[in-house]
Amino acid sequence: MAPFPAIAQSIGTALEKLIGAEFGARGTLFAAGFVTDCINRAHFPRIGFSGLMLPVLEDATLAARSAYSLDSLLLYSTVCGTGLDTIPLPGDITVDALAAILLDLATLAVKLNKPLTARLIPLPGFQAGEITRFNFPYFANARVLDVNANALKIFETDTQVEFKNDSRT
Repeated sequence: MAPFPAIAQSIGTALEKLIGAEFGARGTLFAAGFVTDCINRAHFPRIGFSGLMLPVLEDATLAARSAYSLDSLLLYSTVCGTGLDTIPLPGDITVDALAAILLDLATLAVKLNKPLTARLIPLPGFQAGEITRFNFPYFANARVLDVNANALKIFETDTQVEFKNDSRT
C-alpha cells in the first residue's frame, strides 16, 4: 500500500471504516494490528517494504485528524511495519527532544526485534497545534504535533536545533 495524500488512497480512511471511529480513537491499535496481520498472511511477491505505514503528511485522513499524539503513533508502530513517518514537529524542537523521541523509537525496535524508521520533520516558524501550509502534491497539511518537551528533558545539554530556512511553506 503506497501512501498518497488523497482520501481514496488513505490507509487512515480504511482504518476508520474498520473501527467506525476517527483515527486515534480507541480501536485504532486493533485496526493497525488487524491490517498488519492481514498483510503478513497474504501470499504475494514482496519487494522492499510491504507492511502497514502511517505516514501523517502523506495521508489525507491522518493529516486531517487531531485525535492522536506522538505517543499514540509510537504505540501504533508496535503493531505495524514502520515507526514515526512524516511527522510534523515544531521548528524550535531541541536536540534533546529529538534524541528522546528517537530513543523511545529505538527501544521499541530493539524490544520488538523489528526495524522501525523515523522521518521527523521540524518546521521552522511553526508551533505545536498550528496547521502546516505545504504546497507540495505529495504532502497533505496537518497539525504540528506537540512533543511534550517538558517530559523530554533527559539530557544535560540545553542545545537547540537551528534551522536556517525560515520558509513556512
